[in-house]
Amino acid sequence: MSARFGFGEALFSVKSLFAAMLAYYIALRIGLTNPYWAVMTAYIVANPLAGAVLSKAVFRAVGTIVGAAAAVFLVPVLVNAPELLSLALALWLGLCVYFAALDRTPRAYVFLLAGYTACIVGFPAVSTPDAVFTIAVVRVQEILIGIGCSSLVHGVVFPQSMIAPLLRRVDGMVADAERWSCDSLAGERLAALELDRRRVVLDINDLHQISVHLPFDTAQLQPRVRTLHALQDQLSMVLPLASAVDDRLHELGRDAMPAAVADLVSDVRDWLRASPPADDRAASALQLVERAIALEPALASPLAWHDAVKLSLLVRLGDLVIAHRDVRDLRDQLHTRTRVPLTPAVARLIGDVGKRALHVDHGVALRAAVGVVATILIGCAFWITTGWSDGAGAVMFAGVCCGLFGIADDPVPMVFKFFIGSLFGLALATGYAFVILPRVTDFVTLVAVLAPMLLAVGTLLARAKTALVATGMLLTMLGSVGLGDRYVSSFSAFVNGGVAQVAGILLAATMVGLVQTIGAEGSTRRLIRAGWRDLARECRAAGPPDAAAWISRMLDRIGLLAPRLAAVQQDPGKTVLDTLVDLRVGVAVGELRQLRIDAGTADAAHVSPVLRGIGDHYAARDPDRSLPPQPALLVGIDRAMASFAIGTSPETRRRGVLALTSLRRNLFPAAKALAADGSAAAYAAQGKP
Repeated sequence: MSARFGFGEALFSVKSLFAAMLAYYIALRIGLTNPYWAVMTAYIVANPLAGAVLSKAVFRAVGTIVGAAAAVFLVPVLVNAPELLSLALALWLGLCVYFAALDRTPRAYVFLLAGYTACIVGFPAVSTPDAVFTIAVVRVQEILIGIGCSSLVHGVVFPQSMIAPLLRRVDGMVADAERWSCDSLAGERLAALELDRRRVVLDINDLHQISVHLPFDTAQLQPRVRTLHALQDQLSMVLPLASAVDDRLHELGRDAMPAAVADLVSDVRDWLRASPPADDRAASALQLVERAIALEPALASPLAWHDAVKLSLLVRLGDLVIAHRDVRDLRDQLHTRTRVPLTPAVARLIGDVGKRALHVDHGVALRAAVGVVATILIGCAFWITTGWSDGAGAVMFAGVCCGLFGIADDPVPMVFKFFIGSLFGLALATGYAFVILPRVTDFVTLVAVLAPMLLAVGTLLARAKTALVATGMLLTMLGSVGLGDRYVSSFSAFVNGGVAQVAGILLAATMVGLVQTIGAEGSTRRLIRAGWRDLARECRAAGPPDAAAWISRMLDRIGLLAPRLAAVQQDPGKTVLDTLVDLRVGVAVGELRQLRIDAGTADAAHVSPVLRGIGDHYAARDPDRSLPPQPALLVGIDRAMASFAIGTSPETRRRGVLALTSLRRNLFPAAKALAADGSAAAYAAQGKP
């Protein structure tokens, strides 16, 4: 990241200043009592990309209205019992934080706003419950004015569309995936391969976040969200397929590989590098797949391990070619920005798109909610027992901080940055409130004296590294400096309000540190254990599998794991590789489950013991100790493979051997070749892998 601020950041700061001052002017003209809420909202909603501004504006508007409605309902009913009112507002905020933690998309902003808007409206209205409806309506008006002005300015004045950066990002992702697949087909264990794998996973997960903002972009021709989701699905398929091909090549070895298979692998690499034009892409991909099918060995009893590995390599290689063909077609579809599918395959892929499955951790969400509730109740207890006149402000700020930062693994550093920004904001507010603003006599002069400070802080807001500090500065400074409907100079009120803000932020930092902090290491353990529990459930499920949902959840977990492992200074390579192994095991388990449904009773009997063994293994796994699969599971896999090679239909035999070979390679990579009689004596003799 460059140390200098560029034109984009300067333009964003200028537009944010214009939107904020426009909101302030409108709020003053219609006679709102606290127009600084409109100014703060204009900055909170601001984003360099027009689509993100508009989506955030919609989410904030919905959340604000819902939160204000909750406050209007709760305050009059419970005003005579402040303890119950505090509990009700705390539970409401906790519930909203819980759902925000589960959502994990930009839409979570709706829940956060609904939570802390109720606190913003509810706690100050405790002393005047009869005016709560008026307070709520005025607050909603002020916030909607800020939302409208920010959306108008960022969406109309030199709007920065997200379409061009998105398409460049997609092109880079496709190139990364093809390069990674080429490296996988090299048959060598390259050090850069693990880094490429993590990059592709993170890119796929980022696409899901971007897709939420895409419908709100101001570009006239927008790519379809379903097309973007279909591209995510196919890129997700590339990862397990390419890693499986890499593993089979390593197991088969260059020396033992037939010349025809080696030529096919080389031609697939050339096809990936050449990126054939769209009119030749389908035909050339089909030719490669047909060659792979023609080279598949005939499976007979006794089953040769070499043939099983060769079959797995050829099938996965053909699937990989089809996945890359679909990725390229979908990339072209995005660039056309039309709703007419370019190919029948694209139409099918878009039609098959479902809701993307993400990792969900109810335990973490519940912990965040409990921490928020505890923070609000402690703050309210101190406020009520001491009779502190500005206690509502402290509790309100504590609720805002908990809502904004409480769902992070370690929210304390985030709250601390916000706190540092708040201190700077208070210092700036002191100078403006008692030195500069008393000399201001009109709106134009007010804008002129505020502009240098707001422009400087706006550039900080444009960068992720400094955004939290800038947010703390803006919220505290604008809320304390006295941007009301008229200038009022009261040093005691200023000090009390500043103390309340600082106290609320410190309370939030203390409580999230004690209750809500999980840490990167703890979060990593939960993510790994969640994947194992899911895999155990997949093995024990009776219905048809959902391979797309399984791959989506596991890739989401990999994307969550990588930055957390880096935060605790661990090399994420091995953990990510192990998780990819679990992903491939889950895919093979899904194939076995589907085979059990499609095959006859006799064939299904070979599958169930293997699925039970895998489920028991993953249910017993613990991140604190290595637990290799039991030798009995290898025996069961080998016997099932031998059984499928006898007396089954060719298609059932092919599917069974393919899935069991994948399981054997992923669960027992060090096991020797399959014995001719279907036993695993060789494995028992060499020891555990």
